[in-house]
Parts: sequence; structure tokens; C-alpha cells
Amino acid sequence: MAERAAQGRHNIILENRSRLLLTGVKEMLRFDETEVRMFTELGELRIKGSGLHISDMSVDSGELNIEGKISSMTYENDRTKKRTAVFDRLKR
Repeated sequence: MAERAAQGRHNIILENRSRLLLTGVKEMLRFDETEVRMFTELGELRIKGSGLHISDMSVDSGELNIEGKISSMTYENDRTKKRTAVFDRLKR
């Protein structure tokens, strides 16, 4: 998967709203139990939820695994700073 990150690819797999697998992560900006923010190959990504923790992270390959209750994922476009909701307020 290191080749994918090097080629500018970014993928997200959400499992049961409790496990999130990401590729193409370039830089971690902030993380705590309620929010994880990072730069990806496709711009800034903000993950919100509760009980969030990073279970695995590889700087070399750009892979990141987050566990906890995921409630929303939002991208911010670097060029226009316009926010685009991916999963905004997933229903409980």
C-alpha cells in the first residue's frame, strides 16, 4: 500500500461506524477522543466522534487506523477552503 500513497491515492474504509481504515495520509494535525484532523492526498480531513483512538499508524505508507464511534467525516478543499461533508451526522 505504500505505492498507493506515493501515487496520490486516498481511500477510506468505514466498518460498522467503529473502525476507520485510511490510506494516503500525509500529516497528522490533531487528535483526541472527539476529533482527528489530518492532511491527506485529497486535502484536509476531519473525523469527529467519541472515544476515538489511533490503533495503528504508518508514516512511511500513509496508512492510519482509527477506532471509536465515528459520527462524521468532513473534507476541506485546500484550494478554495470550501468544506464538503462526506458523512455529516450519521444517524445513530
